[in-house]
Amino acid sequence: MLIGGPSFWFHDLARAPARRAALVGDLECDVAIVGAGYTGLWTAYYLIRADPGLRIVVLERETAGWGASGRNGGWVAGAVAGHHDAATAAAIRATVDEVGRVCSAEAIDCAYHKGGALVVATRRTQLDRLRTHPLASESNWLDADELALRIRVAGALGAVFDGNVARVQPARLARGLAEVVERLGVRIYESTPVTAIAPRSAETPHGTVRAEWIVRATEGYTPGRSLIPLRSTMVVTEPLPDEAWAQIGWEGCETVADAALSYVYVQRTADGRIAVGGRGRPYYWGSGHDRFGEVEAWAVRRLVTKLHELWPATADVPIAHAWSGVFGAHRDWAARVAVDRQTGLAVAGGWVGEGVAAANLGGRILSDLIRSERTDLTALPMVNRALARAWEPEPLRFIGAHSVYWLIEQADRREARTGGRSRLYGLAKAISGRDDE
Repeated sequence: MLIGGPSFWFHDLARAPARRAALVGDLECDVAIVGAGYTGLWTAYYLIRADPGLRIVVLERETAGWGASGRNGGWVAGAVAGHHDAATAAAIRATVDEVGRVCSAEAIDCAYHKGGALVVATRRTQLDRLRTHPLASESNWLDADELALRIRVAGALGAVFDGNVARVQPARLARGLAEVVERLGVRIYESTPVTAIAPRSAETPHGTVRAEWIVRATEGYTPGRSLIPLRSTMVVTEPLPDEAWAQIGWEGCETVADAALSYVYVQRTADGRIAVGGRGRPYYWGSGHDRFGEVEAWAVRRLVTKLHELWPATADVPIAHAWSGVFGAHRDWAARVAVDRQTGLAVAGGWVGEGVAAANLGGRILSDLIRSERTDLTALPMVNRALARAWEPEPLRFIGAHSVYWLIEQADRREARTGGRSRLYGLAKAISGRDDE
């Protein structure tokens, strides 16, 4: 089993990505984007498509997609953290199809498949909680027999189906998007860390980039206390044999989540593997980051145990790879897109793990705002909203992050043991400040 490096998705690329050249010397352009993940690359894409004459530069410390964009679960989900109004809901639902449209139009081979998502209950408390899910209408609710026609999950009692979710191979999407924007005229400089951002300038060890607009697209890698980098862990199996798939079903390739409090998120990959993500070590002291996606052995064991519980047919299937990544969250757990015309500074992020789709929406919003376009997207509540208060200083930040994850895990165990709801979950939500956790 491989660990980190930074993820299976990168190892699955048709060819190993060669590093692009680093910046050499000072540079002037119209738009400088810091970060070559989904947020930065989608912003560059929509800007250059709207105005091919723009001089756009992307600055990346590692390589395109190296961070969260190349390590996530590959869910293109119609949700934006902290924003549930009708306009945002409509915009993000349309975004799921927009990602698919661009992948088709630009020939980005990332295994995009819109099969929807299933949230599955395997305990009575989960079933009761799932009945209150916003999607749990008559048309979206599946009883155990109806669910088994789609996928056979051990002990499943029912499920909610959301048709507005797609699956992708995350690193292929990020690398393919980087190649597209480069082909359109955007310059990407890798191995180029930005050490300071100021009005209309970005400092690097190799030179200063001056631009009318500086876009911070660093999300979970943003320094300071405006966002917290929380960690998630993933494992992926070797391809399953035909007899295992015969027992499981899953021909529709829906993404799957269980309705446990300490949930997992799952996809069936295009080459017949199962990729499972969930909580591991939640947070590094001082908002630190790993570089290569290293992951703790206990977190791997927990995900593998959950995999075997849900699908016993996977018990003899080897695990191919395990890794970790981060997602960024503001203190109010709500996404934000903002521009300041006086300083030329722009930012988007706080996707709270929903960035595969939300970053596309954020990129389109930034493109409209930078080009002074008034659209339905620029009127969304996330646009230019006040920045949430900073996260607590250490050691409170460390203690709080680890306490919340521990409480959720204990609540899950208590519910499994007693068959009733645990008050520990409410305490975890109170500490975190996130109502929709």
